[in-house]
Amino acid sequence: MARGNQRDKAREKNQKEQAAQKNKNTQSGTEFARTKEAQAAIMRAKQEASAKKAAGDSSSTGDKKK
Repeated sequence: MARGNQRDKAREKNQKEQAAQKNKNTQSGTEFARTKEAQAAIMRAKQEASAKKAAGDSSSTGDKKK
């Protein structure tokens, strides 16, 4: 039972530290929009590459089977 107070104090300290940390986005509106657009461009490039790979694989699969 002696450790109950220690556990409570540690929990309170941890909660205080967690509350002190910023969980929000620190970017301004224009920075956020720019980052979002850059990430979207990367995803579009990946999707195009995947689509090309899938289109190339599907046309040549008929010849591989014997």
